[in-house]
Amino acid sequence: MLKDFFKKFDVLLLLTTVAIVTIGIIAIYSASFSNEGDTDYYKKQMMFAIVGFVLMIVINYVPSKYLSNTSYILYAISLLGLIAVLVVGKKISGQRSWFSIGSFGIQPSEFAKLATIMALGRFFAAEDKERDIKNPKTFIIAALIVLAPVALIMKQPDMGTVLVFLAMTIPIFFWAGLPTYVVFAIVSPAIVAVCSFFGLYYMIGALVLVAIVLYMWFKQRWIIALIIMFVNIAAGLSVDYVYGKLQPYQQRRIMAVFDPTSDPLGSGYNVIQSKVAIGSGGLMGKGYLQGTQTQLKFIPEQWTDFIFCMVGEEFGFIGAIVLLILYFIIIFQLINSAYFARNKFLSICCIGFATVFLFHLFVNIGMTVGIMPVIGIPLPLVSYGVSSLLSFMMMLGIGMNAYRNRKLYM
Repeated sequence: MLKDFFKKFDVLLLLTTVAIVTIGIIAIYSASFSNEGDTDYYKKQMMFAIVGFVLMIVINYVPSKYLSNTSYILYAISLLGLIAVLVVGKKISGQRSWFSIGSFGIQPSEFAKLATIMALGRFFAAEDKERDIKNPKTFIIAALIVLAPVALIMKQPDMGTVLVFLAMTIPIFFWAGLPTYVVFAIVSPAIVAVCSFFGLYYMIGALVLVAIVLYMWFKQRWIIALIIMFVNIAAGLSVDYVYGKLQPYQQRRIMAVFDPTSDPLGSGYNVIQSKVAIGSGGLMGKGYLQGTQTQLKFIPEQWTDFIFCMVGEEFGFIGAIVLLILYFIIIFQLINSAYFARNKFLSICCIGFATVFLFHLFVNIGMTVGIMPVIGIPLPLVSYGVSSLLSFMMMLGIGMNAYRNRKLYM
């Protein structure tokens, strides 16, 4: 009987989640230690972590059909939340993204990620011969499911969350059956645009690679190849124009990625201090509560988006690697559950969740080491934040549900 229980219960995912959440609480305590009243952050995180684990277990046993049937309702509620926050939400750091409830802040956009992925899962899982993503009508409807919350979040404005939505869309569409060459046509202009930031030669190199791929895939469809190539060239050449239209603070954040010293007391300050903290941690770290950058509060509100530099400073390279391994276990389990899920809804959900975890992980750590712009993306399950914590744990609850409902031949 116990053997059957472990076959249907993703113990590895649960234990890995417990480990990461525990590391997060420990890190939040250290990052807020010695600031009068700030140690309440870890207490709040611990309290909602317990709520999150209860939700994980409950969602694990909810019939997958019920999860699918409620997807559109949850999606509609999330859109209403995004509309409401624009009207009555609390404005913090120029963004109207939170509902203030007592001493807590609720961020609807975090739950909108979950609801949007579930809505896409149900949409693509519908037993309809016309529900093929290769069908232009299907593609447009699916894109609108994503663009509706994106448009509302841009009004806040929260560009970090917008990027999460855009990043999770491509893998979901691919998993739903979007041809590889279409994915390439969508992704390649973004890659060329990023390369153009590094200079003309990088952009030309990227365009040459695009041309080679197009030649290999589109020998018989040269008109399509020319259109895609034109879009890539336009993307690369338009970067300067788009950059000029950005707000000054957005320009400084982007430039701080390439040269943090260009604004050492502004946009580059957190990045510089974060790199110092991580670098000074060495192999084994300085010891818990012994990090100078962390304990002397060189990084404002370090318990949120820059929590990883506390791990690097006080637990060193070894501690950082352990945390990364735990994350990759979660991502692997989600992808594995997606591959062997018994129904398409759960499969698509797991791919979406894995992408969100991976994107958050890459961008957040990239921010702390200076290779990504500072765009306010939390480290999953570790950064302080009620909404982020609960939404990620609910995602993992659905991931556990997919594991429980995986194919019988497993």
